[in-house]
Amino acid sequence: MDEILLILKKKKNVSKAKITAGFFKTKKGEYGEGDIFWGIDVPFLREIEKKYFLQIDFLEIEFFLNQKIHELRFLGVIFLVKKYQKEKNEKQKEKIVNFYLKNISHINNWDLVDVSAPKILGDYFFSQDKKILYQLVKSKNLWERRIAILATLGFIRKNSFADTLKMAQILLLDREDLIQKAVGWMLREVGKKDQKILEEFLKKNKNQMARTTLRYAIEKFSLEKRKKYLEKK
Repeated sequence: MDEILLILKKKKNVSKAKITAGFFKTKKGEYGEGDIFWGIDVPFLREIEKKYFLQIDFLEIEFFLNQKIHELRFLGVIFLVKKYQKEKNEKQKEKIVNFYLKNISHINNWDLVDVSAPKILGDYFFSQDKKILYQLVKSKNLWERRIAILATLGFIRKNSFADTLKMAQILLLDREDLIQKAVGWMLREVGKKDQKILEEFLKKNKNQMARTTLRYAIEKFSLEKRKKYLEKK
C-alpha cells in the first residue's frame, strides 16, 4: 500500500486536478463539495489496480475508501469490484456486498457509483431479495439513490426490467439532475433491449417526467420520434 501511495503522489498533476475538481462540481453547495483531486487519469489508476490487485486485502481497500482524495477512493472501489468479479464463492460474494454497503458513505460521487453499483450490487441482488435496494432508492442521500437505480443496470443486462421501471417510477419527481440523468440512462438501456416496454412506460409517465430524464430515455429513438415525444412534453 505504501508503494502505491508513493507512486500516486509522484503522479499528482496540479493543473489537471483543478480542471477535474471543476468537472466534478467540488465548490461549496455543489454535489461534490469538499472532494479533493490529485489530477490522476483513470487509465493510470486502472494500471495500478491490475498490477497490485493480488496484493491488496480488505483492510487496505477500506483505507483507500476512507480517504478524502477522490482518486484513492476510486482505486479502492475498482479493487473491490475486481475482488467481487474474481470471487466464485457465494458466501464470499455476500461478504463483499456487505463490505460495500458498510462503506457506502464513501461511494460519494457519480463515477464511484457508476463503476461499482451495477457490477457488485447489480450482479448480487439479481437473484436475491432486493429490499435493500428499495430502501436505498428512497434515501435522502443523492448517492444512495443513484446507487440503487444504477444497480438495476445489472438486471437489465440479464433482460430483467421490472425493478428498473419500479425505481424509475419512485424517482420520477426527483429534482436532482444526477438522478434525472441516471433514470433516463437506465430507461434508455431498457429501450435498447425492448423499445416497446420503454414506450409503454413513457406513454404513462412522460408528463410527470423531468425533461432531462425524457431526453436521456429517448436518445436512441429516431429523430422524428424524439421530436414527437419532446413536443408533447
